Amino acid sequence: MKGYCLKWMSCVVLLALFCPAMRADDPAEAEKLIQGSELYDLCKTMAAPEFSGRLSGDAGYTKAARWAAGRFAEWGLRPIDTRAGFLQAYPSPYSVVESAELTVILPAAAEGKDTAPARLQAELAKDFLPLVFSDSGEARAAAAVFCGWGISAPEIGYDDYAGIDARGRFVLCFRGTPDAKENRYQVHDEHRSRMRTAKGKGALGIVYIYDTVQINPNGDVLAAFTPLMISEAFTDRLLKAEGFSCGQLKRDLLAYRRPLSFPLPVRFDYRVKSRVDAAGIGYNVAGWIEGSDPGLRREVVVLGAHFDACGAHLGLLFPGADDNASGSSVVLGAAKAAAALGVKPKRSVLFVLFGGEEKGLQGSTWFAGHLPEPFTRVTAMLNFDMEGEGDRAGVAVSALPENLKEAILRADDSRKTLTATRVLDPPGVRGSDFAPFFLQGVPCAAFWSNGPHIEYHSPGDTIYRINPDILADIARLAFRAACQVADL
Repeated sequence: MKGYCLKWMSCVVLLALFCPAMRADDPAEAEKLIQGSELYDLCKTMAAPEFSGRLSGDAGYTKAARWAAGRFAEWGLRPIDTRAGFLQAYPSPYSVVESAELTVILPAAAEGKDTAPARLQAELAKDFLPLVFSDSGEARAAAAVFCGWGISAPEIGYDDYAGIDARGRFVLCFRGTPDAKENRYQVHDEHRSRMRTAKGKGALGIVYIYDTVQINPNGDVLAAFTPLMISEAFTDRLLKAEGFSCGQLKRDLLAYRRPLSFPLPVRFDYRVKSRVDAAGIGYNVAGWIEGSDPGLRREVVVLGAHFDACGAHLGLLFPGADDNASGSSVVLGAAKAAAALGVKPKRSVLFVLFGGEEKGLQGSTWFAGHLPEPFTRVTAMLNFDMEGEGDRAGVAVSALPENLKEAILRADDSRKTLTATRVLDPPGVRGSDFAPFFLQGVPCAAFWSNGPHIEYHSPGDTIYRINPDILADIARLAFRAACQVADL
């Protein structure tokens, strides 16, 4: 298998070296290569069942990464490595959930009965979903507790677990913190932190309460730990016996900013089966054009988008068309136009499709820490995440240097695609692939389309939600912005 991979990568490198790219005399001519119909087709291909939802580490993602590398080679971009071609490998353990069943045993009073407790069968993908990083396991009549935000941080004066015995129980909690403006809670809002806390308390698993259930691969498999997610509507039925609702609990937690935890009079019958591959390999896909200035060409502007999605689990495909085949098609379209430029900008421009964003910015973190050899530093990073729905775009830009925002606005001057601009805040636990660069001091800009993005992390995130016109508009903006910023 290793020999086959090396042979395939060698062929792609040769294709890139000897495939004649299209040439355009000026940027306006090159920009004409960006066509909405082609970007739509690229997005459709990425979201197709043959790539199995592009879960980093899985065979479907690897197949998709090779396909994308082929596009870079076809258009005449330069590979980042003479041996590995357009692919940068990094460790990417992954898991695929194969089956799951959830029944909640309610006290009779919760359903208005005077006899035996009622059994409430949860509907997959409507009432509940396992978190993708779940281990296999089975629990029968397991007790449950409600633990607010699931945070145990006595060192900062907050502990949802105070007075609560979580051993052998499921821990229900919301995602969030007592005060979103308080940075001291941030590390405790990371999935991995919350899972380790619950596991350390002896819990069987976290049960996140979300408005609607969504697939989530952002975490690590913990032995004998089976986290899942349930909807607020389903949870309201579980809380009925205590006279609570999700809305009331959340309002009280935010208003009083102190723990509100209690045992629940329900029990969980839960079974989940997952397949774990601790040796999974992910790939960033990257191609570049060389800058024209001999003194600046080793400096690089990065245009990036995450290429991965959430995979295929439980017989359901999570295609990830909007999130983020759309952003990937924008970067691909800009790359094709840039490769055709007869006169390149002063600095080099690097186009990267990152793996592992959904698993916690794994690919971009690896890339930022392992910058390919031709480059000495990244002068700016432009990120594209969820660009496929709506008809306009927004951007958040680093406050400094001011000429980054000015260059982006100049690039938008002719078409006015941007309707929202703001200062890019320091990335928290919900940052996208710009975050590892931002934290290294690289000026960044994060672009998005105006939505509505209502099928986020669901099987409904299909190509049929994508508007080819906004893909083309943002890709043209990305291309012009890349040229402007690389010439600063």
